[in-house]
Amino acid sequence: MNSKRIIVIGGGIVGLATAYRLGERFPGARIVVLEKEDGVGRHQTGHNSGVLHCGLYYKPGSVKARLAVSGIRQMVEFCRENGVAHDVCGKLVVAADETELPRLDALLERGIANGLEGLRRIGREEMREIEPHVGGVAALRVPQEGIVDYAGVCGALVARIEARGARVVTGARVERLRRDGAGWIAETPAGVFEADFLIACAGLHSDRVAGLAGERREVRILPFRGEYYKIRPERQSLVRNLIYPVPDPRFPFLGVHFTRLIHGGIEAGPNAVLAFSREGYRKTDFDARDLADALTYGGLWRFLRRYPAMCWYELRRSFSRELFCRSLQRLVPEIQSDDLATGGSGVRAQAISPEGELVQDFSFIARPNALHVLNAPSPAATASLAIGAEIADMAAKAAAG
Repeated sequence: MNSKRIIVIGGGIVGLATAYRLGERFPGARIVVLEKEDGVGRHQTGHNSGVLHCGLYYKPGSVKARLAVSGIRQMVEFCRENGVAHDVCGKLVVAADETELPRLDALLERGIANGLEGLRRIGREEMREIEPHVGGVAALRVPQEGIVDYAGVCGALVARIEARGARVVTGARVERLRRDGAGWIAETPAGVFEADFLIACAGLHSDRVAGLAGERREVRILPFRGEYYKIRPERQSLVRNLIYPVPDPRFPFLGVHFTRLIHGGIEAGPNAVLAFSREGYRKTDFDARDLADALTYGGLWRFLRRYPAMCWYELRRSFSRELFCRSLQRLVPEIQSDDLATGGSGVRAQAISPEGELVQDFSFIARPNALHVLNAPSPAATASLAIGAEIADMAAKAAAG
């Protein structure tokens, strides 16, 4: 791989981290990152709440668990070295009532199995010392979690990538991929690019980019919009850092929570509703192609049949500030709907199988001259540097095989 030409499709944090690790491992490689927007990190990277996840929730032995544990260490180190704003402030995972205590204990066991440090269960008195306004009956204290400026991380990655001689080309939507012998030609509005090896980290469009390369789209990306509220400035004292619920294993999404933002403010959310566009950050955003892609996919309808109550509740909560507030009151009872101001939103690229199951772990398609990151769920941003190193290993093996 040292002398090869490598194209990385996608200038989100995973694509940039991949290019960074490739350049680190293969200093002779000629690397080009192609990003369709006019800047990097404009979609999932730039629309999340900036949390550093340390691997508490993930199934022991899964790729997610392994990459989260190593990834947060690499990310914190990178931020320190490059002067990127971050704060390892810790978080509380709160059992709202007695019925959630068995799940809290199971989460403690899972976190210990995943190698988290300093994780412990605490009672109401100690909870209130950490978060004076928190409700609930018990909590897990997770000291390794924190917050970060992911836009700043992307800027630092671009600087490091380009310092090594690689290129980051924006306004370069890949419109066509065609084979050129054993290599590839990518046609974009910014020019035509040739490569010996192709790596796609296309996020919300990962299945489509794989399709351009000739792969079958058996697993489909469906966009789920997550909507946030911001706590009004005069009420931000209700939350100091991060307050999360105990996840319900019956449902595929984590649930609404409170997050302190690295540049100030407190965010509450997100919910999870199907978006009518893969880049649909507003309720009114609509893309006919994206919607048709979702509605004609059997996996979506099987998913809806599997979780009808959850999907209906999430939709109702999307249109009701009061209902959203009631969910938040399970964590902070003093919060009122008048304390909430409309915030931003993000769209999660969720891979769903034809059977209607959410693809929970990282998913890759490896070929002798290409590697597609088909699914990169949370904690992809936190673990991006670890994922980049993993992708560099996989690309080297694929090219050698």
